[in-house]
Amino acid sequence: MPLSPVSDTTSARFDAAHAVEHQQAWITLKSAATALQGLQAPDGSLAEAANIDSARALVDVITASIGELAPCFSHDAEYLTALVTDFTHWRDAGFGVPDFLDSLVAFRPQDTRVHGARHLVVFPMYTQNGSRNRFVEALIVEAIWPEVIAQLETEYTNSLFVSLRLIDFTPGYDTNSAVLFPETVAMREVPTFTWGAIFQDREAARYRRVVAAASEITKLALPDDARRMLADQQLTERTFVMWDLIHDRTHMRGDLPFDPFMIKQRMPYFLYALEELRCDLTAFRECVKIATELSERVAAGAELDAIETELLDQAQLVQYAVVFDRIFRFAITGSRVRNYDGLGGQLLFTWLHKQGVLHWTDTALRIEWDRVADTVIALADAIDRLYWESIDRPKSAHWLAAYDLVAGVLTPHPASVWAKGLPEDVLAGALSGYTDAVRDDEFPLSMFYEALEKKMRQVIASTAGIRATDMAEAA
Repeated sequence: MPLSPVSDTTSARFDAAHAVEHQQAWITLKSAATALQGLQAPDGSLAEAANIDSARALVDVITASIGELAPCFSHDAEYLTALVTDFTHWRDAGFGVPDFLDSLVAFRPQDTRVHGARHLVVFPMYTQNGSRNRFVEALIVEAIWPEVIAQLETEYTNSLFVSLRLIDFTPGYDTNSAVLFPETVAMREVPTFTWGAIFQDREAARYRRVVAAASEITKLALPDDARRMLADQQLTERTFVMWDLIHDRTHMRGDLPFDPFMIKQRMPYFLYALEELRCDLTAFRECVKIATELSERVAAGAELDAIETELLDQAQLVQYAVVFDRIFRFAITGSRVRNYDGLGGQLLFTWLHKQGVLHWTDTALRIEWDRVADTVIALADAIDRLYWESIDRPKSAHWLAAYDLVAGVLTPHPASVWAKGLPEDVLAGALSGYTDAVRDDEFPLSMFYEALEKKMRQVIASTAGIRATDMAEAA
């Protein structure tokens, strides 16, 4: 897979923000934002009118700190200026529901996908998989954009994708949240979003902790390359960047029924499970393709350059990451209430087991790695076929067909209305009736996963708020 050359992804103009997390202005800003959270209602407004003087004082501290830190982030000057203006308007208007649309539109991290570039991010927002409260959160983040990814993006174009590392943050990110999405910010209207960010350092750190524990508990003998990831945080981070770059762009590519991302749509959660799994399996498939092409070039006597050598390595590692993160972390993380990522993990595990590729025998897990790629791609093909066929189906029929695909692999709850067949009045009624009939835990954990979840519960809980430095300290 020959790649186009790109310019050097490092720049001295971002050095001013190095170690900014130790500056007193940041420490003061973080403290003031955390204190302000204690005065806010869930929608971001001031909870008690009696606290308005305290809120004003805290916002003054926040804006002064932003002004002091701004020279360290000259690449974000327009955003930081608009941010101070939004805070000032919110304060002067009496702390109603906040509106930070102007500063959000001015924030363009996709324009500085430069390895090591930092951003100061302050918004009233909820944190996905963290808090649903639109509190003022403050973060210092750093771009992860090594040259191999910069070159890969010329082939797998995804100008909206931003890869970040968490440097420091307020309590909303001391949680399971590993994303920074613009739609979480409090604003008066919804603009066209031009970026979405994922914290690959957090994803990599929790992957390493969970997979290390799960493989030990299940007595799974890990391949050498998979063990390398567990010992190397930066290697795992780069692997996750490659995975997420391809995953993210897949949401709008393929034979799509219409809007598989299902923004602001209410529908059975197993449809979300299939869409997220489709994107992960597409990343898996593309990495198999990349690794195959590069390996064939080596076999034919070609010499790979440094970037191609790294790309070959990461393409192979993504395959391990998708399988292990899905079957070990996704499947048993979170509640059993419409847990679509958990369902996707269960589906992949059971598919591999039913195809005779994954074995649980004598209380030990074993995987036939030489068969994994074809078997995983076969599941991807099944989902792609569902999507292709559903272009010609009404939505209700697509939902029913999707359920059949999942139920053909996983065992539904014994009391499932869907498994028995939806009554005629539901089938003939509004789609909301279909969704209402889905159980919160339509596909319960298997006995294997029930036992694994109990043994992994503390490990999973320990990953909330995790970052790369936590893994370094553990090592």
